[in-house]
Amino acid sequence: MSDRRVNMDRSIGDRRPSISAIPYREASGGKISYLLSEPERIALARIATTVRFARGAPIYQQGDAAQNVYNISSGVVRTSRTAADGSRSIVAFLFPDDLFGLAVEGTYVNNATAVTAVTAWRLPVAALEAVLRRDPTLEWHILVKLCHELREAQLHALILARHSALTRLAMFVLMLARSQEARNESDADIYLPMTRSDIGAYLGLTLAAISRSFRTMQGRGLVRFSDRRHLRIVDGAGLQGLVNLGATTSDPEA
Repeated sequence: MSDRRVNMDRSIGDRRPSISAIPYREASGGKISYLLSEPERIALARIATTVRFARGAPIYQQGDAAQNVYNISSGVVRTSRTAADGSRSIVAFLFPDDLFGLAVEGTYVNNATAVTAVTAWRLPVAALEAVLRRDPTLEWHILVKLCHELREAQLHALILARHSALTRLAMFVLMLARSQEARNESDADIYLPMTRSDIGAYLGLTLAAISRSFRTMQGRGLVRFSDRRHLRIVDGAGLQGLVNLGATTSDPEA
């Protein structure tokens, strides 16, 4: 992993919780904004504990008692769900300033695993609820963040609705590019911290389909890999055109 990616936790977020999202009402040009005031971050820090997870370490398991919500300071987390037949689907990839810990009836509905080394704030649910009841502005900021994550979940559902493997992967690459741009990460290379198998589980595709689709993108001059973890979009219009084509037809490379 490059040094820039290891330091995805900006210095402003080192010692206190921080969340960011594309604003709910204000115009931002698609850029992510930091939502919390300094007093709000201090209030969350008072109830939070810093926790660290090694790459590949489980954070919690589907069905565990949901006692905490987590706020990522650095690193990347994946959430996944295991079906009754044992198959696994990846629900989301989460980055610094993101929240995770979705629960129903007091238990986690997904598994959460560290994709890279992760540092996070652990926020006890009972203490967080008490803080939010006292501070309606902070509660609103959490709601804005949840709306942001709902939009991301809708985009994921849209990706899965496309029948072409190539189109799904193109949408995934463009989604990562937009996320980096929104976070004001100027590096032209798109970082892929997840494995090809993880990408396949997220897109509902086999490992072979992912590898074949990446080769096709390279062969068409749409992307170029600098190494296995970094790619650059060479032809953004062509990649978007591939997505547009996939909306109406099935690509023969799928």
